[in-house]
Amino acid sequence: MKKFFFLISIISIFNANSQEPAQLKRQVRQAINDIRNFVKIPNDALEHADINRNLFWVEKNFNARGFNSSILPTEGESLFFASLPMEDSKPTILFYMHLDGQSVDPSKWNQPNPYEVVLKSPDGDGWKDQVFDDLNDDMDYNWRLFGRSTSDDKGPIVMLLNAIDLLQENGQEIPFNVKVILDTEEEKSSKPLPKAVQQYRELLEADFLVINDGPVHVSGKPTIVYGCRGITTLSLTTHGPIKPQHSGHYGNYAPNPGFQLADLLSSMKDANGRVLIDGYYDGISLDESIINVLQSVPDDAATINANLAIKTPEKVGDFYQASLQYPSLNIRGLGSGWIGAKARTIVPESATAELDLRLVPESDGTRLKSLVKKHIEKQGFHIVDSIPTRKERMTYDKIITIKEGSVTDAFRTDFTNKYGEFIVSTLKTTFGDDVVQIRIMGGTVPIAPFINELKIPAFVVPMVNPDNNQHSPNENLKIAQIAYGIQVFYGILSTKMQ
Repeated sequence: MKKFFFLISIISIFNANSQEPAQLKRQVRQAINDIRNFVKIPNDALEHADINRNLFWVEKNFNARGFNSSILPTEGESLFFASLPMEDSKPTILFYMHLDGQSVDPSKWNQPNPYEVVLKSPDGDGWKDQVFDDLNDDMDYNWRLFGRSTSDDKGPIVMLLNAIDLLQENGQEIPFNVKVILDTEEEKSSKPLPKAVQQYRELLEADFLVINDGPVHVSGKPTIVYGCRGITTLSLTTHGPIKPQHSGHYGNYAPNPGFQLADLLSSMKDANGRVLIDGYYDGISLDESIINVLQSVPDDAATINANLAIKTPEKVGDFYQASLQYPSLNIRGLGSGWIGAKARTIVPESATAELDLRLVPESDGTRLKSLVKKHIEKQGFHIVDSIPTRKERMTYDKIITIKEGSVTDAFRTDFTNKYGEFIVSTLKTTFGDDVVQIRIMGGTVPIAPFINELKIPAFVVPMVNPDNNQHSPNENLKIAQIAYGIQVFYGILSTKMQ
């Protein structure tokens, strides 16, 4: 029954050309083949040779659709740029996606090779292997493709290519100039991107930017996101004895860096999860109109809590969407000495906490890191940026090594922007359903350089299923979402703005 209603919902995009859902299914089947071929090329963001092979694939496939393409050198890996022939009378849309992926540990995957796509169907609480030859005209849209970057972010690239195929097959005029930029270092913070956007500014000029990354809302409804949080990092290491010491001999004598670090971290947040560092939330104000927009997102607190297996959430915001409007302070990693079967009876020489700070437009990453460091100094720590010397150890009671990560800024576009209104209208017409409009999402996409340099509004239009396991073992893409993504691109690129 669900499959029936899904097919009914996808008819509308093709009505103008008297097409049947069968045409979309044929295109979805072709997209599956393309995804398998694309994913087969490893794309570890840390491997230069992987990136080059993926650049060759996208160049070949975009050129085959009539795009003019260029490989754009940067201080790091090259970017990929493509555009259809330009007409001065048309507005220009710039699509951003990325072709690099997270590293993989094959031992954690339920398949021999994470780069060889496996087809699976739901089977109770698990998954059952299927064969691709069974994907006939009656293919089940609930089946999934498992493989690294199927959803993050090769799937959406293939969806765009196959939407272009359908537009060309139907003789559909595209009322936009279409540009595409594919990042190759998104999974390692896109450090070369700000300078590259400055360098290639004229090439990238557009009226608005659409980012196709991340999952649709958990409700499965069409989704548009008007912003995303930024990110920066801090690494904090406290120091005890210069070498690990026997806990029996020195357990009541040598200062323990683990307790020092635990004490410091506990001073940064209260019992409800709110940051206690002076000035951390400065500049953030949520009025009634904003609260109403945030509450319009169809989240269910009980479902979120059940999925996380938590009884009570933190109280940074009164509900989930509200919590995303504030910068976060997260311990992403914590370690000292040895644990488990390898535990030793020692006083460790050091303890380390890795922090990530998610940013909102009202917060500046450099400023927040400065506030954290001032707070640490107030707790009596002497700050250094490397392993302390013996002289430093014997001069200061408490020493901490702090290493800072780069800053990726947040962005947010106003709800009343005409291009956002166009996207919402197109999604609603295409799917006949209300569109989930999210003010800012929790994750980070390195888009701020485009906004700051090109001075254009930006929107995230996600394509993939919420439970896609991106960055994790058994990443997957639901076949229904391939159809969804093709329709989204088709709808946007066949609809003229009023």
